[in-house]
Amino acid sequence: MAFGNTLTDPAFEDERFGYQISNPPYGVDWKKIKDTVVAEAKGRDGGRFGAGLPRVSDGQLLFIEHMVSKMRPVGVGGGRIAVFMNGSPLFTGAAGSGESNIRRWLLEERDLAEAIVAMPNDFFYNTGIATYIWVLNNNKPVERRGKVQLINANGVFTKMRKSLGSKRNELSDEQIRAIVKEYEAFEESKTSKIFDVRDFGYTTVTVERPLRDENGEIVTDRKGRPKPDTSLRDTENIPLTRNIDEYFEHEVKPYAPDAWMDRKKDKVGYEIPFTRYFYEYTPLRPSTDILDDIRSLEASIADSLAKVGL
Repeated sequence: MAFGNTLTDPAFEDERFGYQISNPPYGVDWKKIKDTVVAEAKGRDGGRFGAGLPRVSDGQLLFIEHMVSKMRPVGVGGGRIAVFMNGSPLFTGAAGSGESNIRRWLLEERDLAEAIVAMPNDFFYNTGIATYIWVLNNNKPVERRGKVQLINANGVFTKMRKSLGSKRNELSDEQIRAIVKEYEAFEESKTSKIFDVRDFGYTTVTVERPLRDENGEIVTDRKGRPKPDTSLRDTENIPLTRNIDEYFEHEVKPYAPDAWMDRKKDKVGYEIPFTRYFYEYTPLRPSTDILDDIRSLEASIADSLAKVGL
């Protein structure tokens, strides 16, 4: 262990590690050290932060980049990382942003993300927010290459008899073993989903509509091409697994026949909408049941009023 700022003054400069476990601060800005971090990112080979820089208000992904730089090379056994983070690094940042570029680097370019585990809420002393364990591996088994396993352990916990700050839930040894067993099985289940890394990618495509004059006629430039109406400009996030032209013809043109795509503005992004993959629809109660409840309440209120002479 060493005292200091990991991001500006990293210890163990010449060492690499087989295993790293970390719980970096959530939502803490790095404004005070911005100049140092940016200078390293712009230096030779981008240093530790060449994959991208997240927004200044949250430095969690900077710690991820640092830890990746300290992974033991595959040739001498490889390295693995387990890091606790909140939900922000999963999806914050549009295509082309620092966060999105870092996710792309972790998922597609380096194929490091092996699994992400959603932990129960109220698990930490100082916050009750949702947290996730990212498991990174630079030496994935063959069957896991190009894949990411999402495990929803949010509902797995044991209530503590006495809260400690915001911490109200914990995991028993048996529950920990069950989560590990699901990870090792690497199979689809109600709480385990397996994806190709490209399933998390998308292309943000700019969609233009023509500018029209006061008579409704399309305004064109000198070459006869329609000028775009910036007030009607929109974007579509098209999954990497979809053909962009086919998507446009089926999902956009039927609703905007005069639209076209400005493909020069394409940007590739990555996000992991974790909760969406495990969402379970809960049917609404039948209106007849709700009406029966209302009538019962009305009858109860009327009976109470009658008893007090009103």
